[in-house]
Amino acid sequence: MSEQLVLTRIEGAVGVLTLNRPKVLNALSNEVMQALSEALLALENNENIGAIVLTGNEKAFAAGADIAAMKDWSYTDVYKSNYIGGYWETMKNAIRKPVVAAVSGYALGGGCELAMMCDFIIAADNAKFGQPEIKLGTIPGLGGTQRLTRAIGKSKAMDMVLTGRMMDAQEAEKAGLVSRILPLENFLDEVVKVAQGIASLSVPTVMMAKQCVNTALETTLEQGLQYERRVFHATFATEDQKEGMAAFIEKRPANFKNM
Repeated sequence: MSEQLVLTRIEGAVGVLTLNRPKVLNALSNEVMQALSEALLALENNENIGAIVLTGNEKAFAAGADIAAMKDWSYTDVYKSNYIGGYWETMKNAIRKPVVAAVSGYALGGGCELAMMCDFIIAADNAKFGQPEIKLGTIPGLGGTQRLTRAIGKSKAMDMVLTGRMMDAQEAEKAGLVSRILPLENFLDEVVKVAQGIASLSVPTVMMAKQCVNTALETTLEQGLQYERRVFHATFATEDQKEGMAAFIEKRPANFKNM
């Protein structure tokens, strides 16, 4: 029986996806990313799921792309196959529900880039991030020069990309790559609790908020403000907005129906 590359489990309204190649530190390959794409789409289309957690294991979230698989490829091979396109970009192109990266251990190269494709990163206190591609004679190809620069600024990104050095969880949080750090003990359970808090809210409103934040990276301030205002107005067409404000006035928990 072949190895299941991505494991899925459901925790209430949260889907937990676990990269499952522990012998190679969860190295990413076309097969892994196809499996991840399919698992993400299944959760995206599951009306009972409000948030997603993506994780690896205590030793590695993902320690990069599968170098053994690509070392002999030519330019023609990678260009014609659009390597790290397609399935590799499902997170960006097709997933509207929030995805939280739960990173413990190594998140290097493609692993760091995959974590950055998620909506935010929560790190265990043993997490280490890096873009070491320069040491292999190549450069990041899944957004490492782009998302990293937007997350931590030019100087820090240049430092990491040009030297290939690793950044620990404390530095990553200080730089803005990581939203928060949690102890390794019970780490995944605590991240799932964060995701469950998000999933307890209005799913369509959460998706709208996610899109607004992402739009901030792609537009001018004035365009972003106009977009945000129109989406804010749109929330007043939902039943959840009425319920949320009524619950606030009545001093009771809101009972969102995702409508």
